[in-house]
Amino acid sequence: MGSDRRRDERRVPRAARRRPVPEERLAASGETAVVGRLHPEERVQRRKTLLATVVLVGILIAVGVPAFTAYTLLLKPDVRVEAGRPVTVTVPEGSGTADIARILAQAGVVENAQMFRLRARLDGVDGTLKPGTYELATRMPYDELVKRLVAGPPVAYVDVTIPEGFTVDQIAARLEEKAGIPADEFLALAKKGAERYAAERPYLRNVKNGSLEGYLFPKTYRITEGMTADDVVRTMLEQFDKEIAQVDLSYAASKNLTLHDVVIIASMVEREARLDRERPLVSSVIYNRLRKGMKLEIDATIEYILPGNRPRLLNKHLKIDSPYNTYLYPGLPIGPISNPGLASLKAAAQPADTPYLYYVLTSKDGSHTFCTTYEEFQRAKAKSKEVIP
Repeated sequence: MGSDRRRDERRVPRAARRRPVPEERLAASGETAVVGRLHPEERVQRRKTLLATVVLVGILIAVGVPAFTAYTLLLKPDVRVEAGRPVTVTVPEGSGTADIARILAQAGVVENAQMFRLRARLDGVDGTLKPGTYELATRMPYDELVKRLVAGPPVAYVDVTIPEGFTVDQIAARLEEKAGIPADEFLALAKKGAERYAAERPYLRNVKNGSLEGYLFPKTYRITEGMTADDVVRTMLEQFDKEIAQVDLSYAASKNLTLHDVVIIASMVEREARLDRERPLVSSVIYNRLRKGMKLEIDATIEYILPGNRPRLLNKHLKIDSPYNTYLYPGLPIGPISNPGLASLKAAAQPADTPYLYYVLTSKDGSHTFCTTYEEFQRAKAKSKEVIP
């Protein structure tokens, strides 16, 4: 059997037994790059450039322009630079194709201004190139360059990060600082605009004070040039809709809690818990105290009604008459006290199953001690004063 196979191979012509060339091996593996050879798009680009050069040189010579002058006009590089270096190019308003060609050549984006200008005219894009600022590269392929210039520069934007637990006042200040969105315009919508958006989002009808606090989802947003405060609010509400769709609200519903109630609980969890693993535990304390009819006595609700950041509350602050004061009034506060992230929303909808009724910060890493009895709570408070002055 083996000798017969060797005889068959000897009868195969040499050409049929040749080893595959590199491009054949690459094609068989699904790869497209060929070492030492031009990419097909590059070959097409060079053919187009060569064809345009031949045509244009022929035209110039035909009308009496000497060959050397034609070479200088169309082929000799205006600026010699290496390819692929990033450059920022600004095309002023009112620039014609000749002006644009000159600007591109000076930046090294094209090698020859006259060649670019004449090619643009032959391709019918003369007069369609748009002004603006572009991020380009030296010696760019002509087709890619023209495509960008015809489309126009990308829209200006800025990325603004809204952290979890930010209040509407903090969001307004961040947007004004980073994106130029007027804080007063944003706050007018964020603090009293719930009814404006309730037609598309029926859950906002349960908002008693008209505030969108709690529903402006914290995330990094791309604010594009020309966006208004209303545009930003709608974008943040749309993000909330996407995030809340991931939250199972069935347990909360079984306890007769609405979505608005869950958002209120999540906003308190967001401000009280620093570690993700403790969010369901903090939530369980809130649920347990609500079930027993106890006042929540959550410090973050007092901090919400006080100006600025206060590391420790005073006894007089606990007596402030406000529907947000959970030391003074039982049940949930009138509305959310921050804009919670997804982890806090999930914890608020599905708390841990614990007997805890108290918690106190006892470590500098942000962790709490959770307690079932008041006596345990007092001991934990004493420990907290030793660790956290």
